[in-house]
This record gives sequence, C-alpha cells and structure tokens, in this order.
Amino acid sequence: MTDSLNRLYDDTNLRTRSAWAAHPDTGARRTTERYAKDKFALATGITPTVTPAIAALLQDLYALTGDDPLADVMPLTSLHFTFLAISGPIYPDRVPPVDIASLTDAFAAITPLEVTIGDLRLVALPDQLLLAGTPDAASLASREAFVTALLASPWADALAKRYAGTPLPPPFWHSTLLRYDTERMPPSLREFFASREHARFGEVNAPLKLAMVNYNWSDATAVA
Repeated sequence: MTDSLNRLYDDTNLRTRSAWAAHPDTGARRTTERYAKDKFALATGITPTVTPAIAALLQDLYALTGDDPLADVMPLTSLHFTFLAISGPIYPDRVPPVDIASLTDAFAAITPLEVTIGDLRLVALPDQLLLAGTPDAASLASREAFVTALLASPWADALAKRYAGTPLPPPFWHSTLLRYDTERMPPSLREFFASREHARFGEVNAPLKLAMVNYNWSDATAVA
C-alpha cells in the first residue's frame, strides 16, 4: 500500500508540474465558490493533534501567502484528514438529517477506530496543496468495509454525487492545506512546493468521528 500510494502521489505531482510548466501564468480567477462555505456536509475523519512538523509547514505557508485574498490556507486549529465524505455541503446547519440510522449503524460497525496516517508528504494539484500519506492496515480495511456498507444502503446516491468521477473508496488519504482561487498557483507557491516535495512530515493519529462539517472543518459537530 505504501508503495502504490507513493506512486500515485508521485504521478499526481508529475502531472501538476507538467501543467505548471505548460502554463507559467495563474490562469483565470475562480468566479464561483469551490464549496458552499455557509453549508454543512456529513463526513467521517480525524482531527489529530498538530505535530511540530505540520505546524512549521503551515506557519511557513501562512508567512508566504500573507494577506493574499486568493489563498485559502487551512487554519492551524482545523487540521483534519477525511476518512470518507458522505455528502457534499448541502445542509443549512449543523443539525444532522433525521433519516440517518443506516449511516450511524454502518459507522458503528467499524468503530471505535484509531486512524493512523503516516509517511506524510506534499501532493500538488494545479490549484491546491495537499498533505497526504499512507493509512495503517486497519484503517484501510475499515474504510473499504464502510464504503461497501454504504453503497448497499440509502446513502449510495449521496456517495455517488459526492465522489462523481472518483473511484470508491477514494484513493487519496489527505488533508487540503491550501486552495488557490485561480486555475493554477502562482510561482511563489510552486516554489514552496518544489522546495518541500521530497520532505516527509511524520504521521498523525486520532479516533475516527462522524460529524457535520463545514468545508475546512473549522466548524465540526460530532454526530457519532
């Protein structure tokens, strides 16, 4: 798993570097919100303690982006790694839907679960910067079982909409550190990535939770 995920992350970085090389400019500014920031989604994930290595990485990112209105950097207090998102941001508040029993039953079947994600590294998309890693065997198996259960439940349609065009289970195990509101990052952020592409940032672990969350988990209310 470590080898196959690292190949996937390497291939993703290679495609992004190629896209940047072909387009030195940042491209068009985003005209619509990437996510509905005033709404909530159902999601599972972990909110681990911020390690010194990750804190230093984020502090460097804050210092670089400063007051850039196009840079949306994860708050230090909102570090999270998504295990599986159940829905998109479609709920107007933190109150979970009433018809949630099949979801909570599927979640109960795989918990309690302490999720560990190690070998953390930077992965770049043209307009985003991710911190991605490799899960432990129990977390990998539990996510596969969770997806299988949900696809056989009334939540199958929600998953299909949330992950349209992406295999299930989703291949990445990651947290989004930065979203940039143009098609491609500016040179300063490309250089930030290039200088740290081969660095490793340790591991994180925390209990798995099911929650109503906003787009960056700065507002997260546990459901189970």
